[in-house]
Amino acid sequence: QEVKLWDAMKITAFVLGTGLLVFTALANSVSWYVQNIWDPPGHFWQTAWLKFYYLFDGKEWTIFLLGAALVPSLAFWCFNGILMVADVTGKPAFITRYRIQLGKNDPVDTKKLRQAIYTVLCNQFFISLPMLVPMFYIMKWWGNTFSKELPTFYWFLVELSIFTLIEEILFYYTHRLVHLPLLYKHIHKKHHEWTAPIGVVSVYAHPVEHILSNTLPVMTGPMIMGSHIVSIAAWFSIALITTSISHCGYHLPFLPSPEFHDFHHLKFNQCYGVLGVLDYLHGTDRVFRQTKAFERHRVLLSLTPLSESIPDAPRRAE
Repeated sequence: QEVKLWDAMKITAFVLGTGLLVFTALANSVSWYVQNIWDPPGHFWQTAWLKFYYLFDGKEWTIFLLGAALVPSLAFWCFNGILMVADVTGKPAFITRYRIQLGKNDPVDTKKLRQAIYTVLCNQFFISLPMLVPMFYIMKWWGNTFSKELPTFYWFLVELSIFTLIEEILFYYTHRLVHLPLLYKHIHKKHHEWTAPIGVVSVYAHPVEHILSNTLPVMTGPMIMGSHIVSIAAWFSIALITTSISHCGYHLPFLPSPEFHDFHHLKFNQCYGVLGVLDYLHGTDRVFRQTKAFERHRVLLSLTPLSESIPDAPRRAE
């Protein structure tokens, strides 16, 4: 028995050791390959950042406003501008083929859309913008936000993972909070006026909700990490475009699936989070998992709309 045990231990050590060596070699090879790919554009962005920094004479407040407010806003309105053309005109037709809730917003009510745009602009100018003031001083306290040296690509990926995790936690619980009957009636009901949402509606909310659920979950990660302004600009832009995709009402090819959050607007009491991790842990996606929408909740890798390849079950005749 002792001989067999010793032989088993030697075989296990050999397998684990070989596996570790192979994994280390592969990891080093991949890291070297990625580094070689990343270095040239890395030098380009570092040079571009220094030119931008000196263009504004290192004025931190100006740089912060441009990075944390102007760049994300341009990303949001350029992306949603394209979607609104399709929402209002129904053209180009190839986009409207990917509509999730068929027959809804076809075309969108322009009066309702104007009201949404007005509310979104008010939220951005009178809530999000003033909230950048305390954030600016917190970032100055950290001392890394306006560094002349950009963070490495690897570190940005680490930050992005942490930002996403923090946003998931804060958004899920604040979102469930505003679904409590009293808060829903006076605060969150405004956002749910759109049972078939469109992209710009992602920031259509009561001011209290805009602070709690839209702004703080996105701002908290960079403030905790003391992130560089370039990382902040990239993260804010990604967050705004991602939430626009979640609300856009179209399941477009090669973009993240909006089925999860669209189902929330349809049913109200399912799918509260961003990633769906906390919904799975809390069981607030059980109904969603039993639907065709769950089957369609994946990245579309072809040009055939998922509403055609995975159609809803026909309704029973009453």
